[in-house]
Amino acid sequence: MKKIKQLTSIVTMFLVGSLFFIACNNADKNKDTANTEATTTESAHAVATLNATMPDTTLTGTADFVAQDGKVKLTVTLSIPALKNKSVAVHIHDMADCGDMGKGAHGHWNPTNQQHGKWGTGSFHLGDIGNVSLDSTGKGTLQMETDLWTIGGDAKTNVLNHSIIVHSGMDDFTSQPAGNAGSRIGCGVIEKK
Repeated sequence: MKKIKQLTSIVTMFLVGSLFFIACNNADKNKDTANTEATTTESAHAVATLNATMPDTTLTGTADFVAQDGKVKLTVTLSIPALKNKSVAVHIHDMADCGDMGKGAHGHWNPTNQQHGKWGTGSFHLGDIGNVSLDSTGKGTLQMETDLWTIGGDAKTNVLNHSIIVHSGMDDFTSQPAGNAGSRIGCGVIEKK
């Protein structure tokens, strides 16, 4: 009887120890999974595929937004062969609508109610991106990074559900309300990827 009690004690200690080990091991796995999920949610990606709004204009491109470490990096790539060696303005507009030759996008995205201007200098809209210089084949790229935008964050910073508009001319950064940038020749809706 004494040996059975000792054996029962040993088996009980073994089972308790095993359960403790399994519980700790599962907790570590859950912790690792939570860390992986947190890392995944820290970065977000959105894109606008840019197409011509005018039937007589050939225009293709993308506006690629990547959010990581509290900042959003934007890369705009354009191809507009008819405007080679020129510069064109690119803005974020308020509505996610490229209809009516880009007019459905309405005005510049301006949740802070500022005057139009040059990004990072004095007063400017959150949609005032700037000008893209096109090369001898009509291709151009613009890159910028900011902590003033988010992808899926607060409505005053969230770039999703707005449009990117490409204009036929350059933004002069002073004319109100939109920089006298010319007609809307390209458009794409910013959507989460």
